[in-house]
Amino acid sequence: MNRLSLVILAALPIFVACGKPESAAPAVTMEPAPPPEIPAGTATATLGGGCYWCLDAAYRQLDGIVSVTSGFMGGHVADPTYEKVCEGDTGHAEVVHLVFDPQRISYERILAWFWEIHDPTTLNRQGNDVGTQYRSAIFHHDEEQRKTAESSKAAAAAAFDDPIVTEITPASAFYPAPVDHQDYYFRNKSRNPYCRFVIEPKLRKLKLDH
Repeated sequence: MNRLSLVILAALPIFVACGKPESAAPAVTMEPAPPPEIPAGTATATLGGGCYWCLDAAYRQLDGIVSVTSGFMGGHVADPTYEKVCEGDTGHAEVVHLVFDPQRISYERILAWFWEIHDPTTLNRQGNDVGTQYRSAIFHHDEEQRKTAESSKAAAAAAFDDPIVTEITPASAFYPAPVDHQDYYFRNKSRNPYCRFVIEPKLRKLKLDH
C-alpha cells in the first residue's frame, strides 16, 4: 500500500460518521417532521440499528412499506432535539418508524431485513457511529410483536459469530427527526461522503437501489 493510499484511509473516519446534514444543502431546517399517518389496515414497526439514515434508505425500497419516518424513541426526555440526542444524555435511540401493509409484507419479513441491514452484535455502535443513540433495538407495539421479535432474534443468532445485543423493549413516545433528516440518503447521496462510504455499500450488498 503506497503513502497516498494510507493518507486516504486515515482520512476516511472523518467522513464516515452520521451527523448533521451538509451545511451546503438548500433550505436546511431542523424543525421536526410531521408524525406519520397510520392508514386503516396498516401496522407499525419501530427499529433502531445505528444511524437512521441507513435503515431509512433500505426500508423505503421494500414492497409493503407504506412510509418511513426517521426519529427517536426509548428516552427519558420529552420532545428531544436532534442535538440533545446526539449528546447521548436523553436516552433515545435513533430509529425508523415504519408504517406497513401486513397483506404485502409481514413483521417477520421486516425483522429479517433488520438483521441484514446492520450489525446487531456491536453494543451502542455501528461502525464509526458510537453512543447509546446508535444502539440496536426493536421497540414492539404489542405482545405479538414482542414474541415475534424474540423468535426472530433467536433464529438470527446462528448467522453471527458474536452474540446479538439487540434490546427488545416496549414502544414508547416517538419523536420525528428534523425534516431534512427524512429520506436523507436519496436526497444527499451526491453531497455527503457518509452516504457514499457507509450507506451505499450497504445498499449494494443488499441488492437495493443506490
